[in-house]
Amino acid sequence: MARKQVTLIFPQHLIKEPVIYMMAKEYEVIPNIRRAKVTENVGEVTLELEGAEDSLKKAVAFLEKKGIKVEPVVGDVVS
Repeated sequence: MARKQVTLIFPQHLIKEPVIYMMAKEYEVIPNIRRAKVTENVGEVTLELEGAEDSLKKAVAFLEKKGIKVEPVVGDVVS
């Protein structure tokens, strides 16, 4: 199992959509929310993803295709 930490920045039209759930179910990755900040206009979520390396790559590609900005986490994540 591989792990990857990413920060997701959601556009306004996707804030209320269950995108993380859909990604987890479709690509068999386990998301662990480390930090989240959601307002009316933007959503920002830091996730630790766990799964097969190929599944993680496909899951990130899925998020990017939906229009979510995916940034790698550098350094420690405060929980």
